[in-house]
Amino acid sequence: FFFLILFPTILLLCCNNYGNGYVPMTILRHGQHRPATTCRSTCHAPSDCVCRHVSSSGIPKNFLRLFAEPSDNDDPDNKENPSIQRTTPTTTPDTNEPNVLLRLLVSENPKRTMFFSLAMFLCGAGLGPFLDSYHSAFGVLQYNHPTIQWTLWGNSNSPALTTCWWVPELFGLAGFLIGWLYIVLDVVTDTPDDDCRTPSPPKILVGISLFTLQYWLSGILFQSNMMDRTMILNIMSVIAALGFWTLDRTVAGWITSLATCIGGPLIEAGLITATNHGYFPDGYHYADPGETGLFPLWIVPVYFLGGAANGNLARGFWKAFSTDPAVVTMKDSQTTSDDDDTIACPCPVCQDTRRVPCPNCDGIGTYVAMGGRTVQCTSCNGRGFVMCRACFDRYNEDPYDIDAIRQVMNRMPD
Repeated sequence: FFFLILFPTILLLCCNNYGNGYVPMTILRHGQHRPATTCRSTCHAPSDCVCRHVSSSGIPKNFLRLFAEPSDNDDPDNKENPSIQRTTPTTTPDTNEPNVLLRLLVSENPKRTMFFSLAMFLCGAGLGPFLDSYHSAFGVLQYNHPTIQWTLWGNSNSPALTTCWWVPELFGLAGFLIGWLYIVLDVVTDTPDDDCRTPSPPKILVGISLFTLQYWLSGILFQSNMMDRTMILNIMSVIAALGFWTLDRTVAGWITSLATCIGGPLIEAGLITATNHGYFPDGYHYADPGETGLFPLWIVPVYFLGGAANGNLARGFWKAFSTDPAVVTMKDSQTTSDDDDTIACPCPVCQDTRRVPCPNCDGIGTYVAMGGRTVQCTSCNGRGFVMCRACFDRYNEDPYDIDAIRQVMNRMPD
């Protein structure tokens, strides 16, 4: 238990020190505004509107709204040309393509994507084989040619780790896939930004410990011969249900756990079948083939709880990696200096140009209206760019001071 808890704890502590609070920003169209104040009460000029909405975890809420049709609030009175009906730009991505959402989620912060993927793979490859060794130690399964046997805290007759060369890679891949399923489905299903989507480190460790206990208990019950496989299935199912209700209770978690408890046994069925037919000499087999002839059904709820345990770990890593140390500001309210904010690095969003591509026209300055006519974008006045929201705090400016925004925009060359 100490080893299984210590490893993710160190990673979580390192992740919590990864950055200092920068949250990636995502621009939304005019009319899709901040939650606390309605834009209409302060923003009277669509061409100067820079309103955006981003969740506290760094993942934009209602991600697909990025590609929604322009709101009527862009030009509520349609003063420019009442005969023209607004349509989406021709460069708008097709949200029916499943790769659009994933591509944006991955590319928003490449450093976060890389560290998150690596952390999930390492946790799966490091913890999975030790859990699987419980079943080896208690006689639940047996490898034909175990290539890895480490005594560690065990003994020569019962080493702490008994596995084969391909097992860490397989568990690492499982951790990677479960982690990304959780992150993507949290966005697609719009999981609320509460304790479920941003679990605390103690909750993450409790989930890993409960999953470890379930693995260990299943081996003990099998070895004791005190219960038949049906009773073990019932006990494992109760533990899985209680664990999911305590640790998750989200639609994203439910879908991922179902996928895990279906996909995991199917992969095992393929591996065992290949082993039995001699195609996979380094494979394994269960001592009790169970109801399926390949494995007992009580392994299914064990997989199910593994989804929630890995999912909370993934959410914890994602939250930690959603900070970015590229923006470093030093604030001292007690000093008398006129410059209270010291900018240490260029803005990672605009590189200190103070402007970003207009989200309404995708930086083009025009869009195609009904009838195929090209019309000037009213959100950026045809310039193709708007103010960078991330820079307001850096320059100690009010993001809702429209007159000041107009002055800055007028000084910017085309």
